[in-house]
Amino acid sequence: MKVSVIGLGYVGLANALLLSQNEEVIAYDIITKKIEKLKKGQSPIADPEIEDFLNKDDLNIEFTTSFEKTVEYGDYIIIATPTDYDEKKNYFDTSTVEDVISKAIKINPNSTFIIKSTVPVKFTEEMKQKFHTENIIFSPEFLREGKALKDNLYPSRIIIGEQSARGKEVADMFLRNTVKKDAPVLLTNDTEAEAIKLFSNTYLALRIAYFNELDTYAESRGLSTKQIIEGVGLDPRIGTHYNNPSFGYGGYCLPKDTKQLRANYDKVPNNIINAIVESNTTRKDFITEQIINKNPKVVGVYRLTMKANSDNFRYSSIQSVMKRLRADGVDVIIYEPTIKDDYFKKNKVVNNLEKFKESSDIIIANRFDQELSDVNEKVYTRDLFGKD
Repeated sequence: MKVSVIGLGYVGLANALLLSQNEEVIAYDIITKKIEKLKKGQSPIADPEIEDFLNKDDLNIEFTTSFEKTVEYGDYIIIATPTDYDEKKNYFDTSTVEDVISKAIKINPNSTFIIKSTVPVKFTEEMKQKFHTENIIFSPEFLREGKALKDNLYPSRIIIGEQSARGKEVADMFLRNTVKKDAPVLLTNDTEAEAIKLFSNTYLALRIAYFNELDTYAESRGLSTKQIIEGVGLDPRIGTHYNNPSFGYGGYCLPKDTKQLRANYDKVPNNIINAIVESNTTRKDFITEQIINKNPKVVGVYRLTMKANSDNFRYSSIQSVMKRLRADGVDVIIYEPTIKDDYFKKNKVVNNLEKFKESSDIIIANRFDQELSDVNEKVYTRDLFGKD
């Protein structure tokens, strides 16, 4: 099968490499430097499987900055462009997806679009009507930053938003490129597929919020959060997974997807969905208060990334805590090896670890690392289990 991939972030690059094992793939991105790195076999993002795959000789993939060439090539065109949440509009900004369809359909009107970008409920149907075509399919993506390709090679499920022979063909295409050949496959309506994505991520945010509020209670009452979580998790219906407290849920997906789902609940009765969104603000406020109560003059922020082994810190919860600390007049310095000194103009970046430790009255870390063990008495973290 000939496949074109547009947008080479976590989702697009992982899908392009996955499919290039057995399909013929052309992958496009607007950023020239990214394409240049990929052509040299260098990954633009931190992901072990992606780094390994780029050094394979048997993949059938070409990286390009030519949009027209990419669109002309594919029987299927995968769209994986950003859909950031617009706080003013209270909705996803889907302009990049719409722009791709608008331009591509004029170049290759017979191709079928597979949208991997996260979109609002009913978006696919609206695009079909807007562009007078049935050749648009939504297929939600379920991956973790830093493990994007691995989660495609070993998918929890494959969901295609079309109940048809074509939908099965698309599902089979993804399945034959996975390592996990028994992954569940579900063909649904396109609108239901969109809802599956948003409800899945909102449930994950709910679970994070639940254990964070448990931790808030325990810390406020002088109790052992770890003991309580371990006891709660022994119930097999709850389990011991995805239960490690944090400074709040963050990253690229959960904050925006929960807000989008709340927006989709307009005129629909709800309590939980809104509470999930609001709970994250409450958690960050509580964390900030706990830090300020220690009366630090200088707070050192150890890493901005949300997860271990990741280089992505978009919408990380610790940045919200930093903003609150600055508003309270606290000086903030950052240790983050993946950024340049001038990245955060309002904060000082100190990427000499020893100097960072010496300069900080308190070091806050969303996830603890052993390189902080010699200044453990300075560290404030809610990481109890050493996992994401």
